[in-house]
Amino acid sequence: MLLSELVFATNNKHKLEEVKACLGDSFRILSLADIGCNEDIPETADTLQGNALLKARYVYENYHVNCFADDTGLEVDALDGEPGVHSARYAGDHDSQANMTKLLQKLEKKCDRNAQFRTVIALIIEGKETLFQGIVRGSISKERCGSGGFGYDPIFIPQDYTQSFSELSMEEKNSISHRGKAIRKLVEYLKSQYEK
Repeated sequence: MLLSELVFATNNKHKLEEVKACLGDSFRILSLADIGCNEDIPETADTLQGNALLKARYVYENYHVNCFADDTGLEVDALDGEPGVHSARYAGDHDSQANMTKLLQKLEKKCDRNAQFRTVIALIIEGKETLFQGIVRGSISKERCGSGGFGYDPIFIPQDYTQSFSELSMEEKNSISHRGKAIRKLVEYLKSQYEK
């Protein structure tokens, strides 16, 4: 089976840009808007894997298209994995500045600032579900640095780097990021299964 087109279950333009940059010209990636899906797909699971599957299943069952969905969480060691599955809504619905402020306040008296970003991707093709995961270790800075990226990027410094994700170019970030790693696993799988 040859596969040329996939729906990425998101309307987040930053995520779309990152994924398209990782995939190159291998596959045409459509957003939810491209297929006329304007619903707010529920993310009610208590794990990243669960949320990724919820979103992918919703799109596959309602729009009958091959698709993939992701969920990403920032997991801070000293906070027992917080904010984790609640990362996007930690201090308010998708309010990055409020989320970062809350996290920095919670870490004020903590010596251990180690953390990781983790992305889980759920792929559904012709009803078959496959999961991929990417992790990048790093630490939380004491203040915001840089203006690029999105989410918690200004306060996350990847391991072996001195700059935050926000200070790296998209190419640099994609080469080491959690989403980049998960997408590369997805691409390898797609190429091995669905390209001639």
